Amino acid sequence: MQLKTLKEVSLKGKRILYRVDYNVPLTDDGRVRDDTRIRATIPTLNYLLEKGGRVIVISHLGRPKGRRLPSFSLKPISEKLSEIIGKEVKFIDDCIGDKVKEACASLRDGEVIMLENLRFYPGEENADEKFAEEL
Repeated sequence: MQLKTLKEVSLKGKRILYRVDYNVPLTDDGRVRDDTRIRATIPTLNYLLEKGGRVIVISHLGRPKGRRLPSFSLKPISEKLSEIIGKEVKFIDDCIGDKVKEACASLRDGEVIMLENLRFYPGEENADEKFAEEL
C-alpha cells in the first residue's frame, strides 16, 4: 500500500496530530534558549495551517519520569512557537482527557493548539497502547 503525501490530501477541516521534537534547552527562568528545533518544524506547520488544517502539536521535553513537573512544561515552548509563527498557539495543560477532547473539537480551520508534555505520563516512555489510544 502506497501512502499519499500531504500535497495529495485535502487538509481543510481535518484535525492533524503533528508530533514534533521540541525537546529544546531552556534557561533557568524557563525561556527557550535555542529555538532551532522549533524553527525546523515551521515550514510543515505553516503548510498545514495554510491548507486549513486544524493542528494539534504534541511533543515531549526532558525526562520527568511520568511526573508533572512545572520545569518540564511545554507552555514556554508554545509561547515561543506563537511568537515565531505570528499566530496564537493555544496551550492545553494536559495531553489526554476531556479538556483536551473539548479543545480539539473546538479547533477551527487554520488554528493550532499545543498539548502538554507527553512524558508527564509514564505510558509515553513505556509504549503503553492505552495511552496511545487516548492520544
